[in-house]
Order: sequence, then C-alpha cells, then structure tokens
Amino acid sequence: MALTTGINHVAIMTADLDRFVDFYREVFEAELLFQEANPAFRHAVLAVGGCGILHPVEVAGNAHGKGSPAMTDRGHLDHLALDTPSRATFDELRGRLEERGCTDGVVSDLGPKLSFWFVDPDGMHVEVDWVHDHSLAGLHAPQPVDMSRSDSS
Repeated sequence: MALTTGINHVAIMTADLDRFVDFYREVFEAELLFQEANPAFRHAVLAVGGCGILHPVEVAGNAHGKGSPAMTDRGHLDHLALDTPSRATFDELRGRLEERGCTDGVVSDLGPKLSFWFVDPDGMHVEVDWVHDHSLAGLHAPQPVDMSRSDSS
C-alpha cells in the first residue's frame, strides 16, 4: 500500500506570475487560494481540482521562468510535493528518510499543513506534506516545528 495519496502540488517557475494565474483561472477555472510578494520572489497557490495544486513562483531574471518546448530540456519545474493521508504517515516517512540520510528532518508549519524536504537519489528536492485543512485557509510562511513534542494533531 502506498504511503502517499498522490501529488500535493507542483511548483513551477514563471516569468510572469499575473499572466500564469490569469491563464489558469480563466481557462481551467482554478481557484486562487493564496498570493504573496516578498523581497525574494512572488508566488501563488491555485487549486486545479481534487486536491491538485499549482504553485507558480516568479523570481526576477530567473533563467527558468519560461519553459522550453524541447522535451527533456524544459527546466522550469522547481519541485513537487507528495501528499500524506495522516500525521502518523507523515512522521513515518520523515523517519524513513532520516534513516537514509536524505533529510535533516526539519518540519515546517505553514498553517493548514506541515511539510519537510528530502533529496532523492538524483538530487531532486522533494517536499512531503500533511494537509489538515484542505481549504488552505491561513497559509503562511514556514515556521519551524518543535518535533520533540509528542503532539500528533
């Protein structure tokens, strides 16, 4: 049995966040759940059906902001995130990846979800999420979680 319920989100570099958001809202009727600008980048979170999320990120001057039409040379995927069905599964996967030395095990609280990162055998950075509020209400910048507590919300 798989320990994940699928892809939580795909983070995509874009040269124009407004154009990206408008396109997916107009064509696919995606719901804009979150948008933020900070000194380093602009980004948004778009619900595209089911639990599917697109996470476009605009960084001024980023060479990967525009995808290439050449298959296997597209280069603008930043990362993907895998979704877990429960806090217990999230913690189990974190432990397994720590044992393999793929993660430092740091967990971030983003409001409606917890996440941690690992590096796969090819060097891709992958996020693991446990979403406890699928509306993503109150999504905010990552805050460290004290994992020494036995709270398993």
